Amino acid sequence: MAKILLTEEMMRFLEKKEFINVGTCDFSGRPNVAPKFIIKANGNTLYLADYVFGKTFNNLKINPRVSLSTLNLDTLIGYQINGMCGILTKGNEYRKMLREMQKKQINFSVNRLIEGIHREKKYKDFEVTLPEKVCIFKIRIKEIVSIWTSGKLKREKI
Repeated sequence: MAKILLTEEMMRFLEKKEFINVGTCDFSGRPNVAPKFIIKANGNTLYLADYVFGKTFNNLKINPRVSLSTLNLDTLIGYQINGMCGILTKGNEYRKMLREMQKKQINFSVNRLIEGIHREKKYKDFEVTLPEKVCIFKIRIKEIVSIWTSGKLKREKI
């Protein structure tokens, strides 16, 4: 049985976040980093939504290696999550993740609206439009690097 890299604390943190930065490269080595919507974190798997079908999507079709980056503002611990990405566009797993994505996007829109009212902040757009075309990135996590503000690094690999 494979070692589980995502701790319960990391999964809760990722499930509360809406977006994570995704780094990819094409075969000529040109990097690309773009935010993607987090759907679900589970064990050594992370599901993200892509509805742009741009550079990230094209890079992953030819080079499935991916590096994700995020920062927990409560603990000031940064995370680099490295792994291999599959692209889901149909099937039962795809449909299940699509339903979860839609629920999470609706909750995000409602929370954003409530926060805007409480803070008297005027957002240009309150809601997240549900995209017509979506693919799901299924990241199989192979390594997590935790980075503290002291410079300490902790590297966990499968």
